[in-house]
Amino acid sequence: MDYSNNNPYLQFAPVPPATTNGYGTNGNRSMGKIRDALNRCGKRVELATRKAEVYADNIWHHFKVSPSLADAAMARIAQGTKVLAEGGHDKVFQQTFEVLPGEKLLNAYACYISTSTGPVIGTLYVSSKKVAFCSEYPFCYYSSTGQQQWMYYKVVVQLDRLRAVNPSSNRANHSEKYIQIVTKDGQEFWFMGFISYDKALKQLCEA
Repeated sequence: MDYSNNNPYLQFAPVPPATTNGYGTNGNRSMGKIRDALNRCGKRVELATRKAEVYADNIWHHFKVSPSLADAAMARIAQGTKVLAEGGHDKVFQQTFEVLPGEKLLNAYACYISTSTGPVIGTLYVSSKKVAFCSEYPFCYYSSTGQQQWMYYKVVVQLDRLRAVNPSSNRANHSEKYIQIVTKDGQEFWFMGFISYDKALKQLCEA
């Protein structure tokens, strides 16, 4: 884990204690209506099936990023439970980060952030004021005095500090997609393993 204090966007948060009928007089017209209706229905089913397949693939790739499938699954369950218990992503966001006046959460996305010791599972939040990430699990951190502490891995970038949002993918496997965030002072953050990659990319670009 990269604990460098040279990155102004990196934070460590301490862990707190404990129809209508189509038949009519004109048989051909009625059959035409039926065929049109079936075609429309078929296209909707096909589209829904494709979306379901893409979603399932995204979930599978999301879990594959983690060194442990079990840990990734437990992290997602724990986060889902937390969101339900707290009353939604808005509440979790407000409790996790300092909220600015007039700031509103736009969306939250399950993903990983790339670090010097490997990918860290967490949630990426996009608000009207910032882009922020918080790990699902705390990590062991040793202070300058050698004291052991457990901290959450957090990144906070104000939107006016963003310079670019760059999508990319693995050339050997295009299903492995990434989003690079670059700040105006040259700091880079790489996010991967999105369950909703396209939505996250669109939201970040709009932000």
